[in-house]
Amino acid sequence: MPSYSVQDVERVLRLSRSTIRGLVDAGFVNPERGARREYRFSFQDMIVMRTARALIEAKVPRKRIRHSLEDLREHLPQTMPLSGLSICAVGDRVVVRDGEHRWQADNGQYLLGLDVVQENGVLQMVVRGPEAKSAEQWFEEALGLEDADVRAARNAYEQAVKLDSQHVASWINWGRLLHEHGATGEADRVYRRAIDQCGQEPLLMFNHGVLLEDLGNTGAALRAYHAALEEDPDLADCHYNLARLYQALGQPQHAIRHFGQYRRLVTSN
Repeated sequence: MPSYSVQDVERVLRLSRSTIRGLVDAGFVNPERGARREYRFSFQDMIVMRTARALIEAKVPRKRIRHSLEDLREHLPQTMPLSGLSICAVGDRVVVRDGEHRWQADNGQYLLGLDVVQENGVLQMVVRGPEAKSAEQWFEEALGLEDADVRAARNAYEQAVKLDSQHVASWINWGRLLHEHGATGEADRVYRRAIDQCGQEPLLMFNHGVLLEDLGNTGAALRAYHAALEEDPDLADCHYNLARLYQALGQPQHAIRHFGQYRRLVTSN
């Protein structure tokens, strides 16, 4: 099962670190801890946090939010279905859309997908057909496919960036997936295209740095890591990788400085 870091949550859900910590402290999600005691969120955690934000913004009472989220968890799949999921707050209810169907999270009851239209002064109910996926829906589908069908996941990420050339999360995950499965040359081309489209996004530059390291291009990897830190000085893993590289290059002063930054950031999480 895939898991996601705090940085992943910030990037994918566009939540601030303080908001994420607040959702954890409130008990809306209970993430596991990784090897370095950092938070690791499940797919279900990601969905629950996104829904919690929508309900909070809708000013739903906190007790009702907690009850809705508990019910939502019981009905959520362990991974994203092929059709994708869309979740929203309708009043004080959580409504989940799975492909062409919609259901209430608190009881699993399916709802008809109906629109109201006016024709010649008469209101009519129209059943909605399937809609074209958005870039975000392609991205969410790809997340759920990564463990089951790597090729389909890669294709879904590609579809996402075709629809939205600045969908940074899709570029990052597409490149990472290619890298993890040995397609390093293709991953490098994807990252370079992404940088042209999105600029020096910190996680994009960090992932490209990891790839460049594996390709043996230490100088380019150092530049990529430093570019990432210019955008996000709190990227702990980036400090760690720089410290390791500088140690290997025989530059202990730089290594000690980045190890110190890494320990400070990890301890504060």
